Amino acid sequence: MVCIPCIVIPFLLWVYKRFLEPIVYPFISPIINKFWTKQAVQETGTNDKNVSKKSNGTCKLESNKEAAANGAAIGADKKTD
Repeated sequence: MVCIPCIVIPFLLWVYKRFLEPIVYPFISPIINKFWTKQAVQETGTNDKNVSKKSNGTCKLESNKEAAANGAAIGADKKTD
């Protein structure tokens, strides 16, 4: 059984978005813009271009420093029979 607010709240939100917001928004828009100014979104993260050139979108493991002739890493902890 679904609770009453789970039906009523989405319905009221739909009524607001569909019918009331087009009427109300032009009046409250200038007030909202005074408090909530639009600012440019700045990218956060590393801006080091050398990192992206080195990795080139691939994961390189350099912890073992040993490689086979074909470039595959050798598992140092594997047993040989």
